[in-house]
Amino acid sequence: MQAPPSQADLDLANWNWKVVREFVRGRYQKTLSRSGCLKYLHRLGFVLKRPKKRLLKADAAQRTAFVAQYVGLRDEAARTGAKIFFVDEAHVRADADLRGRWVLKGEPALVDSTSPRRGEKVTYYSAVCLETGEVEEMEVEATCTAETSAAFLRQLRENHPTPLIVIWDNGPAHRGEALRTYLATPDLRLRLVALPGYSPDYNPDEAIWDWLREEVTANTCLGTKAKVQEKVAAFFQGLGQRTDEAKQRCRTLLQAHADALLAPASSPQQPNDHGDLTVASL
Repeated sequence: MQAPPSQADLDLANWNWKVVREFVRGRYQKTLSRSGCLKYLHRLGFVLKRPKKRLLKADAAQRTAFVAQYVGLRDEAARTGAKIFFVDEAHVRADADLRGRWVLKGEPALVDSTSPRRGEKVTYYSAVCLETGEVEEMEVEATCTAETSAAFLRQLRENHPTPLIVIWDNGPAHRGEALRTYLATPDLRLRLVALPGYSPDYNPDEAIWDWLREEVTANTCLGTKAKVQEKVAAFFQGLGQRTDEAKQRCRTLLQAHADALLAPASSPQQPNDHGDLTVASL
């Protein structure tokens, strides 16, 4: 049960009670009922969970090094008064994002949909500061590019007078001539830092998009791009009064690992050469 059914000579992708019954029948020549299969699973300590992806391309050494780098960035921000923003982009579609819902026993869980075309969507940037709970967003007309990324950085710079540290992934839109040109602005006081590859679980801004889908598109077909824009705008506008919840929801493994690294007070703090990735990574 800890391995895929294929390792038990069953040509199936996933375990369920029918597969368990087939396994028991083939191995022990016993036929169990549905309830019997479920009882055995519970008795053996198994529970049903929605799995998360284990990112096999992520480099463990790079992730560990980034945790130490992030500890240094937090210390730098505390000393200089800088704000650290995590940035990510996402599409919000007009069709329903199907999620679990409560229904009366025996009733089907159905969600109405007008089957809007895939073009009925809006693309956004968002950014979250874990220390303050502030969230920024910007709508994009078409796709994300170096030009739109520079525009979003410009928005962050205009709205926050403090020095800024912006952490994002290595996506194509985060590199290019438009960004290099903007970053050459004198006295910009904005620094870019790249997340380790294949590490979305280290980006707290992912939680903003999950939060939005939970409250805006979960089991709800908005139908049109205009309706998406209206609902998303209202969601982001309301986050100004939910900063404490934003800080709680957006805490990730990165923050937990960074806190654990600082926990042993007796351990000497390691020097942190986090380098300037502003231009080199673009």
